[in-house]
Amino acid sequence: MPYRRVRSVVDRPRRSWTGIGLLALALSSIGGGAANELAALGSAPRSEAPMASQETTHMWMSVGTQRFAVTVEDNPTARALVQLLPVTLEMAELNGNEKHGRLPRSLPVDAMRPGTIRTGDVLLYGNDTLVVFYQTFRSSYSYTRIGRIAESAGLAQALGPGDPRVTFTGL
Repeated sequence: MPYRRVRSVVDRPRRSWTGIGLLALALSSIGGGAANELAALGSAPRSEAPMASQETTHMWMSVGTQRFAVTVEDNPTARALVQLLPVTLEMAELNGNEKHGRLPRSLPVDAMRPGTIRTGDVLLYGNDTLVVFYQTFRSSYSYTRIGRIAESAGLAQALGPGDPRVTFTGL
């Protein structure tokens, strides 16, 4: 299933900048911080290129009856994982802070040392091991970033102390 692209304001053609400027002007007359930001966007000189568009891709991670939204990175590894969906993994416990499972095929790798791993990080170890972290800690290991579970409350409880079956699906 292809990932879903969310268009940002800067993806729109140049002719809409006038409309944004007028909207910002109207909003500024009633006040508000958002109006100032819109006014700044609408008054950008033509020589400046608009900021790069922001693509947001999501997938679901289900453990038992609980479901968590995963915001997926914009990189070749994450795109390759999204192409594999749906995928169900038997995830093993490791170190009291993560669950890991082997993917059905290798993914492209661009490993880096994140330093601090945060609760909700979804990373690739090596080229075929998907790791979901449910504790924040420092690490010297190298991983390729895939995504992050933003609302990770209840993640540790959902994953439990054993080796859960976890399903990843597209939206």
